[in-house]
Amino acid sequence: MSTELSHVETIKQRSCFLRGSLIESLADSHTGAIREDDTAIIKFHGSYQQDNRDLREERRQQKLEPDYSFMIRTRTPGGVVTPEQWLALDAIAIRFANHSLRLTTRQAFQFHGVIKRELKATLQAINASLIDTVSACGDVNRNVLVSANPLLSRVHAEVHDWARRLSLHLKPSSRAYSELWLDEVPLAGAEPESEPLYGETYLPRKFKIAFAVPPDNDVDVFAHDLGFIAIIEDGKLAGFNVSVGGGMGTSHGDASTYPLLGHLIGFVTPQQLFVVAEAVLTAQRDHGNRAARKHARLKYTIEKLGLDSFRSEVETRAGFALGDLRDFRLEHNGDRFGWREGHDGRWHLTLRIEAGRIADRPGAAHLTGLREIAIVHHGEFRLTPNQNLVIANVGARAREEIDALVQSHGLDLHRRATPLRLNALACVALPTCGLAMAEAERYLPELVQRIENLLAAHGLQNAPIHLRVSGCPNGCSRPYLGEIALVGKAPGRYNLMLGADRRGQRLNTLYRENSDEAAILQALDALFADYAATREADEAFGDFLVRRKIVTTPRQIPLEVLA
Repeated sequence: MSTELSHVETIKQRSCFLRGSLIESLADSHTGAIREDDTAIIKFHGSYQQDNRDLREERRQQKLEPDYSFMIRTRTPGGVVTPEQWLALDAIAIRFANHSLRLTTRQAFQFHGVIKRELKATLQAINASLIDTVSACGDVNRNVLVSANPLLSRVHAEVHDWARRLSLHLKPSSRAYSELWLDEVPLAGAEPESEPLYGETYLPRKFKIAFAVPPDNDVDVFAHDLGFIAIIEDGKLAGFNVSVGGGMGTSHGDASTYPLLGHLIGFVTPQQLFVVAEAVLTAQRDHGNRAARKHARLKYTIEKLGLDSFRSEVETRAGFALGDLRDFRLEHNGDRFGWREGHDGRWHLTLRIEAGRIADRPGAAHLTGLREIAIVHHGEFRLTPNQNLVIANVGARAREEIDALVQSHGLDLHRRATPLRLNALACVALPTCGLAMAEAERYLPELVQRIENLLAAHGLQNAPIHLRVSGCPNGCSRPYLGEIALVGKAPGRYNLMLGADRRGQRLNTLYRENSDEAAILQALDALFADYAATREADEAFGDFLVRRKIVTTPRQIPLEVLA
């Protein structure tokens, strides 16, 4: 590891295990912001400082500081919450945030618009619901993803439990969170604080884990630093194939950064899971680039060391050799909407939540509707990695009541939307994300409508095409796995990416650079005409583009599925 440290590494090293000067920052009533170094530290506590970029210029002219607020993200492994927790989060969104809940592509909730003087009260309210925000952001293991319907089979439930336990196992040890936000008193005479797993500088960058249960790949398992693909044999969980080195982030104009899909390196039994996860994480801790954050993700560490050497490093740290890969097959990376019956006779309803934003709007009182459902529901809510919501474990006799509430509050988009609209993803982007270069969430509805019009003109309105929109190249909406993706470059301008598959096993590639909407729609119109005329039976749009050599297959592709 390089002895040279980036500025953020120095901040972490001096933070006294993630305390920094947050106490002083929070006590400063002269500004809505916190100190610059603390903006790096607060991420480990699950929050980002932001400002309303729509108001920046107006406030600058008025000689006012930016309209600062904070985003807060939960740590909810697999995205599972009870109705009681849902109601608590709903109340927090109304009392402290901007009257909306946002479901993320990491199966977490985000609150937006929390002001500094109410930040502590908001975090305390979240913790009172038995949910926390520890390591939801920052250079640690983030929220662990799991296929969204674990109760559809006993194996799903078992996989979810392993993921939940792994999330707890990889949680940082620092007591800073409890002291700062929950008023825990430091123990007199206690052992000096340490981070046995992470060390005083934690990881070089964020670290993401996902569990897939074939044939579903709704988690986009190869997009993560560490992926576990459940291997089911004779109806039982035999273990997991392990994937390492995925990551979506890149930087415009910097060819040394790129999205990459993970590499399959071997098989582990459930009992070996924790040891191998630790081995991968600590190998990244010790070998990752701490001088240049743009090159600090695990994907670059593996490319530096070589895949074979990295596998050997993991096996040495684990104390055993990984097993041979086992057969599996992934069929799709979207959600299955509507009602589905579970193995135990209970039902699960997957709702489409456009861009993951739950709010009350004219004719669509989604926040109110889900509140009323939570009052009568006796099962669980499950967030999907595609920004949708599962009302899980519904008894057969309760379906009619749930359906009536869904209908009356406009939550039935899944019954009337095109496949394009059902599968589209978008990051938050403007006005709150400081990295956004272009619109995403706010732009998605009108963009979808315009693409739907093109598809309908070519008789393709029922084509299940996956669209993803990102306001910047960092990839929170996993845009590089979209058959069609727009990646923001400037206000109103995007890179048009094409050619991923619908199984999450192939990246897309650049088709048009820095294009406005008119140019993008013109390009898509011509491609849709060709697709309608020359596609093969049941051929997906991304596969068609590759077969016709309209786009080239990128080199960053995982090993072939073994089925």
